[in-house]
Amino acid sequence: MARFKPLPESAMSEIQRAAVAELARGPRGAFNPHGPNALFLRSPDLMSRTQKVGEYLRYKSSLPRRLNEFAILITARRWTAQLEWLSHLPLALEAGLDSSVAEELSRGVRPRAMRDDEAALYDFCTELHEQRSVSDAVFKNARDRFGEQGVIDLIALTGYYTMLAMVLNVAQEPLPENAAPPLAKLT
Repeated sequence: MARFKPLPESAMSEIQRAAVAELARGPRGAFNPHGPNALFLRSPDLMSRTQKVGEYLRYKSSLPRRLNEFAILITARRWTAQLEWLSHLPLALEAGLDSSVAEELSRGVRPRAMRDDEAALYDFCTELHEQRSVSDAVFKNARDRFGEQGVIDLIALTGYYTMLAMVLNVAQEPLPENAAPPLAKLT
């Protein structure tokens, strides 16, 4: 059960309505009453600021969309963020991520069929999540493939989607009707 009740427009403050209107003018379009922005709306200034970071990371990152979405899935898997996974799996597949890579990742195993750039990204994200940093070899491989901006964008993407996973998990945000949780808890 969700810990936060939906916030109908009639119950929103002027600041909250302004934050919703600002979000709707961006590439995300209409406000989704479910998910992280609906939760962040409890702190409308935070919502406005974080959604701008999210807008950059989703739509303007220096990383190709396939890799961007793969990094989001890695983060969702790490945090068992069900709604984040459900939202981004179709986007990752549409962007060209092989379904077998996503399926193995969903089970918590290192995907075998990754392309070289996906493996470099997987190693970077996984090591960052597990070690809270990365080794020199993993850093060099990522920097050589993605450039310095790509590495910074990847770190920020991982951090941003970790924050979203935390918010969704703490809020116990429900999945869409009839959706089964796609991820088992990792041991």
